[in-house]
Amino acid sequence: MQRSPQRHRLTLALGLALALGGCSTNNSQLASTGEEAAVAAAEAADAAASVDSTAANGMLQPRRERDAALAAAATAPALPPPPAESRQKSVALESVQVTGSRIVGNAPAAPAAMLVMRAPPQPANTEKYAHNEDNPVHRTSEQPVSTFSIDVDTGSYSNVRRMLADGVRPPGDAVRAEEFINYFDYGHPAPTSRETPFRVTTKLAPAPWNGKRQLLMIGIKGYDVPKAELPPANLVFLIDTSGSMQDPDKLPLVKDALRQLVKQLRPQDRVSMVVYAGSAGLVLPPTSGAQRDDILDALDRLEAGGSTNGGDGIRLAYAMAKQAYIQGGVNRVILATDGDFNVGTVDQNALETLVADQRKSGIALTTLGFGQGNYNDELAEKLADVGDGNHAYIDTPMEARKVLVQEMGSTLLTIAKDVKIQIEFNPAVAAEYRLIGYENRVLNREDFANDKVDAGDIGAGHEVTALYEITPVGSGAERLPALRYGSGAASVAPTDTKELAHLSLRYKRPGEGTSRLIETPILRSQLVSTPDESLRFAAAVAAFADALRGGKQIGQWNWNDIAAAAKHSVGEDRWGQRREFVGLIEQARALTSPEGVAVRVSE
Repeated sequence: MQRSPQRHRLTLALGLALALGGCSTNNSQLASTGEEAAVAAAEAADAAASVDSTAANGMLQPRRERDAALAAAATAPALPPPPAESRQKSVALESVQVTGSRIVGNAPAAPAAMLVMRAPPQPANTEKYAHNEDNPVHRTSEQPVSTFSIDVDTGSYSNVRRMLADGVRPPGDAVRAEEFINYFDYGHPAPTSRETPFRVTTKLAPAPWNGKRQLLMIGIKGYDVPKAELPPANLVFLIDTSGSMQDPDKLPLVKDALRQLVKQLRPQDRVSMVVYAGSAGLVLPPTSGAQRDDILDALDRLEAGGSTNGGDGIRLAYAMAKQAYIQGGVNRVILATDGDFNVGTVDQNALETLVADQRKSGIALTTLGFGQGNYNDELAEKLADVGDGNHAYIDTPMEARKVLVQEMGSTLLTIAKDVKIQIEFNPAVAAEYRLIGYENRVLNREDFANDKVDAGDIGAGHEVTALYEITPVGSGAERLPALRYGSGAASVAPTDTKELAHLSLRYKRPGEGTSRLIETPILRSQLVSTPDESLRFAAAVAAFADALRGGKQIGQWNWNDIAAAAKHSVGEDRWGQRREFVGLIEQARALTSPEGVAVRVSE
């Protein structure tokens, strides 16, 4: 018997759907069940019927064929179901269908409204971020001393900026509040002489998200060194040329960034170039900055390909830095990578130990992060920390200029090492306190005076800013519940209430093994009713970071409040960075609000 064209197409569609139901993916794990095959067959039947089934009245009549297909598929042998977790994930990610009322009689069949969330397959996002919980609120009477290492990294801010610009909601662990705050310049006063390499200042004002609390700003400003007076530099460019670096925002951007730095070099500076993929190799031996064309040519010849043996690359880079070591100069390895080490030494702890051992030779390590999708932020930041260097993330040529041209002195020349801050709060004045950010920089109390404990470094002209939120005694804004067996209040003489806290700072000069101490009181009389522009802007940045992490610390403040605070404290903005920040607030608001979730409706 000859089949009708419609029945023939239906049979083909059913066979194709059943065949697809038996296909396997991911090492032959079954991807669908007999039930799912039936649904696929029904959809295929609809498609066939929509092309060929025209009745005399011109209306589509696919339901009979659909029912037949479902009945046939229901008798097919059932395939073993995949794990429940896999099935739930598949259903959740592929589609959500909303069907209309049942079509009756000859009424026109309206197309079903479908909320489609299906997207083309994308490479798995394997970006890696260290997890940090927000610093807790401390009761001063129980724990009056706070100790932490300073941080000059800014990579978290520019990396999150990249995500927001791409319309991606940043994961909370990608947000480090201190790196957001320290991305900006607040105009802290510079030291008057080089005898003390930096100056410490403090400001105190009501916290904008809760007027019953106070915000303490600590500012550190290092002395600046004009570029012409920088000591000779011995730089090793350690460049990841593995296959994962071939994207435009990786190796091509690395080349553009380092070209900008090369153009700043002087004849007394030296540059070596080491690359690594499956193995490490020397591309350029120590070369004078006067031979700029040779350095640029070596950069231009770089291509990406192969696996990533970062451990061998680090070893070779330090060997070249030692070979060209300049006594009294700047000796630094600059690592440009996405952090995706996958052969050789890949264990992060082993890599950290390798770098920590090498820093004893007087050679610092700066890490520059690039790219997306597989970026290992945790590794890039930690290697810079243990390597006595700094970490930045380069997302645009403009950011490369900021890090390697505008801030070249602070990026390359270290003026103080192992800088630690310790604050003892007065329990008669401060009931509670909380350090904003620096979660991975918190030190034990005894570490402050231990010169063997590593801490952060400050470069020439660098600024460092830290914020504390303080709850005054008697303010009624305490967040910790009262103790059952005592108030916990210390017995303090009335004459001691003029000081809010006492700040101590330790640092080492480069080449010295013994730290020096700076101390200064923080007086209650410093409190002003209205914060100045720099403190208002720093508060807005801190609130922005907290909102991206869930907004647990900023009370009733919302995106409108953060945006208003930022807009009203832009001030002098030579490079447009503060205005850009205001724009980021709007992008973050759209991505974090329920209304900001875009869903396409197919017709």
